[in-house]
Amino acid sequence: MSLKTTRREALLSSLGVAAASLAPGVPQKAQIEPDSSFAYERAVSLLEIESLAQSRMLPSVYDRVAGGAGSENTVRWNREALDKIRLKTRVLMDVTKLDTRITLFGQELPFPILLAPTGGHGLVHPEGEMATARGAAAAGATLAISIGASFPIQDIAKAATGPLWLQCYIQKDRGLTRDLLDRGQSVGYKAFCVTLDNPVLGARDREERAMIDLPTRDRPNGMAPARSTLTHPGARYSPLMPDKLTWESVDWLLSFAKIPVVLKGVLNPDDADRAARSGVAGVIVSNHGGRQLDTVVPTIEALPFVIDKVAGRIPVLVDGGIRRGVDVLKGLALGASAVLIGRSYLYGLATGGADGVTRVVDILRTEFELAMALTGRRSIAEIDRSVLWTA
Repeated sequence: MSLKTTRREALLSSLGVAAASLAPGVPQKAQIEPDSSFAYERAVSLLEIESLAQSRMLPSVYDRVAGGAGSENTVRWNREALDKIRLKTRVLMDVTKLDTRITLFGQELPFPILLAPTGGHGLVHPEGEMATARGAAAAGATLAISIGASFPIQDIAKAATGPLWLQCYIQKDRGLTRDLLDRGQSVGYKAFCVTLDNPVLGARDREERAMIDLPTRDRPNGMAPARSTLTHPGARYSPLMPDKLTWESVDWLLSFAKIPVVLKGVLNPDDADRAARSGVAGVIVSNHGGRQLDTVVPTIEALPFVIDKVAGRIPVLVDGGIRRGVDVLKGLALGASAVLIGRSYLYGLATGGADGVTRVVDILRTEFELAMALTGRRSIAEIDRSVLWTA
């Protein structure tokens, strides 16, 4: 290996990626072409797929997906906190058969891994959420569609063959919000995922720098989050279109929702307690992938406190930094009913469209099953805190 060869270049070379894709001066495309051949099939981990995706994505699009708030400490801590948790094995257990099924909000799922809502898939691949939905269905995974999707939510639902949730914001214009949710219910979405943790947009340095080169983004569903924003870095705080989201807003949504309502963005155990008393179906412990407020607690560290406060009244899910099957096991061991992934499946979409999304889910599911077997856990019911090594 040349002394000038980076680890990333070596990895891409080992996976069969042409060196020309790394050469300076080669034009980079915002989106992978539908018929492009790429070596995502040979990737053996989600980390490798991210490296492959970075070589294919327009730098501004990659920075938008990968970036976080501020100095991105929380983005890093989400991973570091998961890595610090150690597992305890059990031997001589019959693990010839594993049962990974769960029941969540009245739906039976084949495994406890869901795809979190992320907007603007058309920036990553020309088929956008249409391809994501096909890939998720092929893998057997439930996908939450963001209201910031690049295609109309009705078209995505019509094309999908697997279960979908609909992510939304409760906005100032209640009529628009209700119309969106009524449309979602009418075309078969299985749950509403209400994002709570962005009444204002966080200080996203990397995304701010990338905005000048970011391709135009379609918003066919007509509902960008109406949040307080700053016109440019250094501008004074000025609420332009405040959401003014409160618990009364949640009560309003619950008054007409006919499908489960899940609150996303809960970190404080007291908020989780209030949610459990409000009548929502569940909560997602999330720090927005570290994209909102830097230096907030990693989600896996907040999870046990939320679980203890909720005390089994509603299901608790968790996202943030999930990259390995052992991460899924750790989340469930600490009490989560399921985990969600975000950036990783976008990288799969960038490298292989629908098939790339399926590949990401399949890798993570396989790693999770291996982790179950190697810790002697034959079913989801057998995964508890005893699988974690404690001093």
